Amino acid sequence: MTQARIGSSRLPAKVLKEVRGKSLLEIQLSRVMGCKMVNQIVVATPIGLEQKPIHDICNKLGVEFYEGSESNVLDRYYFAGKKYKAEWVVRITSDCPLIDPKLIDHVVTRVISENKDYGSNTLVETYPDGQDIEVFRFKVLEDARKRVELSSDQEHVTPFIKRNCETNLGSLYSSTSIISNIDYSGIRMTVDEMKDFEAINLLINKLGLKCNWIDYTKYILNNLSEFANQKIPRNEGYLRSLKED
Repeated sequence: MTQARIGSSRLPAKVLKEVRGKSLLEIQLSRVMGCKMVNQIVVATPIGLEQKPIHDICNKLGVEFYEGSESNVLDRYYFAGKKYKAEWVVRITSDCPLIDPKLIDHVVTRVISENKDYGSNTLVETYPDGQDIEVFRFKVLEDARKRVELSSDQEHVTPFIKRNCETNLGSLYSSTSIISNIDYSGIRMTVDEMKDFEAINLLINKLGLKCNWIDYTKYILNNLSEFANQKIPRNEGYLRSLKED
């Protein structure tokens, strides 16, 4: 499941911005369709007519969409998962257009094979920002929804789960952390600002739409002077929400 909306304070309608005639959302969804461990793709959007361009992309690609709360994204995920009778939820976000389908499959396989409640390659940040993948049981989402109190936990869906999983010495949820052999956490291929979009545009025009995450990463590393977005702080939106709490 991916979350997407038209509104964005830093880069409005970023999911509709196009590279090579395709919107960033279409690029992401087309890549996710290459996953072998995902049996249904759902785009969770806020309610509202302004979200119609997102729905049109979903209809074009044959992807389901669910309309829910604008601010309480945890609720949006919960009711979407409930509607589609999900046992497991794979969470990505639409600001990660170059998400790697094989990496998604790897994370899903690890979590299910280890029989954990939650698993992610973000518990210890070693993958590039923009390759963020979380996998959790629907019953964990249901439990977290009953417990959360902070608006930042509602807006960002999984912080409560992460704080209370065994990897972070919590007692509520079993977990596993997927870690890269090399630390690439300083590399950025997410889209929050215009500099990010320019970086994605450059990557796609240089390497195409079908490369894996490591090829995109190595190109950035070998051409850092071409990427003005690499010094933008990671998780800037979540940190801002914490301050507001």
